[in-house]
Amino acid sequence: MKNEYNKTMTACFTGYIVQAIVNNFAPLLFLTFQRTYEIPLSRITMLVTINFGVQLLVDILSVSFVDKIGYRASMVTAHVFSTLGLASLAVLPELCPSPFAGILISVILYAVGGGLLEVLVSPVVEACPSDNKEKAMSMLHSFYCWGHVGVVALSTLFFQIFGITGWKALALVWALIPLCNGFVFMKVPFGALMEEGEKGLSVRELFSTKLFFLLFIMMICAGASEQSVSQWASAFAEQGLGITKTAGDLAGPMAFAVLMGLSRAFYGRYGDKIRLERFMIYSSMLCIAAYLCIALAPSPVISLLACGICGLSVGIMWPGTFSKSASALPKGGTAMFALLALGGDLGCSGGPTLVGMVSTALDDNLKMGILAGVIFPVLLLVGIMLCGNVREKA
Repeated sequence: MKNEYNKTMTACFTGYIVQAIVNNFAPLLFLTFQRTYEIPLSRITMLVTINFGVQLLVDILSVSFVDKIGYRASMVTAHVFSTLGLASLAVLPELCPSPFAGILISVILYAVGGGLLEVLVSPVVEACPSDNKEKAMSMLHSFYCWGHVGVVALSTLFFQIFGITGWKALALVWALIPLCNGFVFMKVPFGALMEEGEKGLSVRELFSTKLFFLLFIMMICAGASEQSVSQWASAFAEQGLGITKTAGDLAGPMAFAVLMGLSRAFYGRYGDKIRLERFMIYSSMLCIAAYLCIALAPSPVISLLACGICGLSVGIMWPGTFSKSASALPKGGTAMFALLALGGDLGCSGGPTLVGMVSTALDDNLKMGILAGVIFPVLLLVGIMLCGNVREKA
């Protein structure tokens, strides 16, 4: 029975690679867009905001339609939008009167796909028969990290061999992955998230539950703990070590993603021997130490090493919170996973924003911005410790 779902699990792993492509390919081309189409950087940076803004909107709206049309149709739709967005990136800038409008339409298309994937992939894996759901969830989320690393590394290699002018061909190549995976999802079996006849909790019912409200806050802190350092790691490497942007990307975000992926893969392999709650507590403590080291260490090399350690420490936070939620609230249903995705995205946008605002207020002191961000892993640690008590009283 379980073997029938191996293809489903593999397709879900690939789905997170698709989301990594959606979020990380276009930013590699921002300067190319500026030079080729004479688009101001102020407008180009809007693309990141719009991408994640659309994904947040999809997180909210998905509660109303995913259960109605079903997980298979929703998953195939997510891959269709991802394929169209990536493929149109190579075509629409030339066809539209304004190249920026063409890029913007492409971003909106693949952002719809990315938002749906974030809501759908975790519950589909949760519904698959498995000996250890927590291991499967952690391994699943590691594939986003490997996708991130692969997109940056393979795209950089492609540009080195064929030149940056070949970016349109590469966009079409990346579009083949969601295209093929969409066909796979048409055929693989889907497990049931709940027993037949059961109905998932509504949004109102979820937020009236103290435990879910706590888990939602934990999810915000998980996203913020991850992105507050990840989004600023490259700038930190460039400022502290005086290296080029390419070297900064490799020493900063790339190292962060690799170590985060290793953490998730480690729990995905050995999770049956380690209590999830204990692993999350120790990881949160390590994350707090990493934040403090980044902000207060006198040596920029030590601070940069701490950025990598931070990636290692945050790996379990996002998938671990998903797993705790699924275990504690088995009737949470689609609404629960959609709201958790929303909380994670709010943290991913709010954490770096707080770091940036504090840094700007203190004369662009990035270390003090990171120091302010330590509030997120601290709150997450408190949430994990409170979770058991709230569950006992629920």
